[in-house]
Amino acid sequence: MSRNDRPLAHQSVSLDIEGMKCGGCVQSVERILLEQPSVAHASVNLVTRTAWLDLNDPGQSLEPILAALAARGFSAQQRNTGSLEQLTSSTRDSLADWWSQWRQLMVALVLLLLSVLGHLAAGGHLQVMILGALPFHAGLATVALLGPGRPILVGGARAALALTPTMDTLVGLGVSSAYLASLVALLWPQVGWPCFFNEPVMLLGFVLLGRFLEERARFRTGRALQQLAQLQPDTARLLAGDGTIREVRVGALRPGERVQLLAGDRIPVDGMVLEGHSAVDVSSITGEPLPLDAAPGMELTSGSLNLEATLLLEVRRVGAETALARIISLVEQAQARKAPIQGLADRVAGRFCYGVVSLALLTFLFWWQLGARLWPQVLHASGQGLVHGYGHGGLHAPLGGVAETSLGLALQLAISVLVVACPCALGLATPTVITVASGQAARRGWLFRGGDVIEMAASLRQVVFDKTGTLTLGRPLVAGVLGTKKPDQLMKLAASLEQNSRHPLAHAVLQEAQRHRLSLLPTLATRTYPGSGLAGELEGVEGTVRVGTPEWLQAEGVHWTAELQADVDQASLLGQSVVAVALGEEPLGLVTIDDRLRPDVSVALDRLREQGMTLAMLSGDRRQAVERLGEQLGFQPHQLGWQLLPDQKLERLQRLRKAGLLAMVGDGINDAPALAAADLGIAVGTGTQIAQDSADLVLLGDRLEGLPEALLLARRTMAKVRQNLTWAFGYNLIALPIAAGLLLPGFGLLLSPPIAALLMALSSITVVVNALALRTT
Repeated sequence: MSRNDRPLAHQSVSLDIEGMKCGGCVQSVERILLEQPSVAHASVNLVTRTAWLDLNDPGQSLEPILAALAARGFSAQQRNTGSLEQLTSSTRDSLADWWSQWRQLMVALVLLLLSVLGHLAAGGHLQVMILGALPFHAGLATVALLGPGRPILVGGARAALALTPTMDTLVGLGVSSAYLASLVALLWPQVGWPCFFNEPVMLLGFVLLGRFLEERARFRTGRALQQLAQLQPDTARLLAGDGTIREVRVGALRPGERVQLLAGDRIPVDGMVLEGHSAVDVSSITGEPLPLDAAPGMELTSGSLNLEATLLLEVRRVGAETALARIISLVEQAQARKAPIQGLADRVAGRFCYGVVSLALLTFLFWWQLGARLWPQVLHASGQGLVHGYGHGGLHAPLGGVAETSLGLALQLAISVLVVACPCALGLATPTVITVASGQAARRGWLFRGGDVIEMAASLRQVVFDKTGTLTLGRPLVAGVLGTKKPDQLMKLAASLEQNSRHPLAHAVLQEAQRHRLSLLPTLATRTYPGSGLAGELEGVEGTVRVGTPEWLQAEGVHWTAELQADVDQASLLGQSVVAVALGEEPLGLVTIDDRLRPDVSVALDRLREQGMTLAMLSGDRRQAVERLGEQLGFQPHQLGWQLLPDQKLERLQRLRKAGLLAMVGDGINDAPALAAADLGIAVGTGTQIAQDSADLVLLGDRLEGLPEALLLARRTMAKVRQNLTWAFGYNLIALPIAAGLLLPGFGLLLSPPIAALLMALSSITVVVNALALRTT
């Protein structure tokens, strides 16, 4: 689905869904959701066990949707996205489920151990004859099915009755077939069937072991999101109206209240510094390695760390409105949105169980009626001791044994087909990698809005940049002081007068004076000349101080020299703004102001070119400024555009898209249409909110160097996805024919049900572990 074809949702909601075990479950849940009239679009994630819905009617109740899921065996509840408390609660629930699975696994492994001891006793290796009795094995199998195997049997039967078979259905069919056939052989020995009581015990033991290890690995895939949630402290120090400090829950804070931050405290809310100076570590939120210098008037985001001194903070945003909560919400949405490459795996997984059941039935009929007659040597009749008769005259096929009858062989192979099949690997192949990648990206300050965005980012061939605020800082800064031998005196007078102005160039002058720690003089009188400058008198200074354009100062009678004019002309050629300063009729000098490049822009562009990207720059600025910057950064003339309005930028983008998939990087309101129209919109996190809302990838902080790193992560992510899909499809294509007995006639190789169950478990674990390897690259 292309970017422009994405559904326009009137309301988006997220659901927590329990009971999903494999890709077949994902398809079943999506089918149930899309059958509801109020659901326009649904995306289900097997790893996080969540569903992201777009509803047609914003006021629609979720009760019919939840009831429809519950009727098919999938309990669900609405999820409050971005809620740090709910995320922490979900983590606790996951740990509780993990321990529940651990207890089930321990019971199954004890039963498995007793079953193995029974076979050793039957073989004469142990003199504990009760362990070798057939009723004992029947009892173990019964306990295994009614104990740790009961959830699998119930879930599988429920899914089968709903005509949406899942992994539980396949495993349930395998263990129940072995158990029922063995029970018939035990109760009516005259039928001559072999007993497979060991099979249900071993199958359940290996299946539960695999699921436990898979769940443990899957839990680790979401660790980055959990670590983000842990950045918010549970309590805060509230400054009450009477001046006392009280410790309160963060959830109880309200905008306008004041909180005290001690050195070493995490910032609990988004707020503005009222008092104090300190260094604040924001690396956990934006990836910025250097701390911020926090001072009165500066806004700080929740989750940042106060390093040095006490601060007084006014609460601005709390709860789901904080920057940290919005980041977590974006990551949760990203994990719910699928990559297009996952579509094939989901379609196959949805029909997979039907195909496996059909193959198992065909395998059973073939080996029962034809196989043993065509290749009689496949039946074990050599008397090598692999089949033993004991207890009530029944035959019990032990570990690895091959059946003596065609019926026993057919049943054994059919069970192997049922349990070796692995729709779980198909369902987990893509979402595990997307979950790990989006979490890792969020920790570095890169917010992908979905798996489809990651896939698009991995396929990019062109990157187009806006100039102001993207390649440059977007904040006017003093570039130099010309025409004077006393730059500090000039800056002191200019800043003293400019402290009464709100013009962006005045802010640049004041910032430069603060950087040089210049003490400003009080103003006695000021007069503003719109579009020209300021004039006024300063305490202790004789004469009128003027700060403004060179043309205005000349019109006011200030003496102008050829040297000053040459400096003005040179600065204009460089695209710089010029502020002239005069005292009385004597010029003191010039202040040149420019929008400086981001410190890491050259490194970022070089790395993008090394990755094979074609770069371009489109700007609304003057031609001279764009060409000068383009030459400085290595752009070719045909890769530049200047004095472009938003609609003209769109036209250029449409022409460039013919050469390949294209990303647009911007930060301003005028960039929003271009960001939305590009194949991939990328917003710099210091830009406007509308630019971030229009973008698919948001780079938090000031580091443009994060862009090539984010695109490299996207390519590594898609490489892992392709590896997982290759493994998931390849495993099933190879394992299923072998389990059906393909190699039995020619090579004597038989995949017994217990080994088949172990291979199935390892297949699922492999794709999860491969996804976790992304954390180390």
